[in-house]
Amino acid sequence: MRMILINSAEVLSMRPSFFIPFLFLLGIAAAAQADDMPAFNISIKSHHFSPATFEVPVDTRFRINVKNEDDTPEEFESQDLDFEKIIPPHREGFVYVRPLDAGKYHFFGDFHQDTAQGDLFAK
Repeated sequence: MRMILINSAEVLSMRPSFFIPFLFLLGIAAAAQADDMPAFNISIKSHHFSPATFEVPVDTRFRINVKNEDDTPEEFESQDLDFEKIIPPHREGFVYVRPLDAGKYHFFGDFHQDTAQGDLFAK
């Protein structure tokens, strides 16, 4: 994919007739890039993650889809990966994760830390 670099002065000087289609094309490019991104699905049930461990590729940006099957909200969090996301009961959410070096990365449910624990392994 070819990248287009534009500085902020160029964006501010664009005529509205050009600017709106430009934003539309950027949106399409971002959506196409997100569709090519690996995605991993996990669920929360009875305040446990399933799967509680999984593997992801190194040096690749990816998405984690989280389905909360519990009757209470959960905060999907990782200090290792620098994210936190509240997932309401019986809803789904997702987080994007930066490309990782090889290693083990911990995640947890902040509202139920005694049971909602997991790890992902970048290999």
